[in-house]
Amino acid sequence: MAYRITEECVACGTCLDECPVNAIQEGEEQYSIDADKCDDCGKCAEICPTEAIVKK
Repeated sequence: MAYRITEECVACGTCLDECPVNAIQEGEEQYSIDADKCDDCGKCAEICPTEAIVKK
């Protein structure tokens, strides 16, 4: 089950370097996770300062 980024995202970029499979993309107002690339490791969710990354 992949993770997703909620509206709580403030586009701080903290999660980008944590993703070992580069599944996170920058957006104008918030980031997004490519579910096909996500390997469900949870590293992004652990590091997110606003707890905006949750399981789908």
